[in-house]
Amino acid sequence: MNKNNLIDYVRGISEKIVEDMDVDIYDVEYVKESGLNYLRIYISKEEGVSLDDCSLVNNRISEELDKEDPIEDAYYLEVSSPGIDRAFRNDRDFESNIGKEVEAKLYSKLDGKKYYLGILVKFDEKTVTLEEGGKEVTIERSNITKINKSVEF
Repeated sequence: MNKNNLIDYVRGISEKIVEDMDVDIYDVEYVKESGLNYLRIYISKEEGVSLDDCSLVNNRISEELDKEDPIEDAYYLEVSSPGIDRAFRNDRDFESNIGKEVEAKLYSKLDGKKYYLGILVKFDEKTVTLEEGGKEVTIERSNITKINKSVEF
C-alpha cells in the first residue's frame, strides 16, 4: 500500500474508532526518521487532549491495526495532541477562533508583508480577514502557508 493510501486507510479506521469518544482526528502522518518508521495520529477535542485520551486512542487504534495489519514494515505508533500552535485545517478551526488573535504566514507578500498578527474577524472558502492595528486585511486562503492561534509564553 502506498503512503497516501495508507494514511487515508489509517485515518478512516481512526475516525471510526473515536466516533464515540468525543475526540477528533486532526491529522495522520507516516514518516521515517533516523531509519525508523512512525505512524503519528494527532487528536483534538474542544476542552483539550489529556494523556488519558492519547493512551485510550492509542490502545484502541493499536488493537485494530494489529487485526488488519496494513503496514508491512516495523513502526512505532504515536498518538498525541497537535499542540497549542497547531495550524487551522478546516472551517471549524477558523470558526472557533473568530475574535481571537491569530498569526498568518504567507507564501507571497501582501502589502509588503509575509506575516500578519491580528484578530480573526471572518473567513469564507476563499479568504480570511484579520484586524491588525485597527485595519482590516483580507488574505486569500491559497496564499496562507500556515495560520494558527497566537501563543505567548
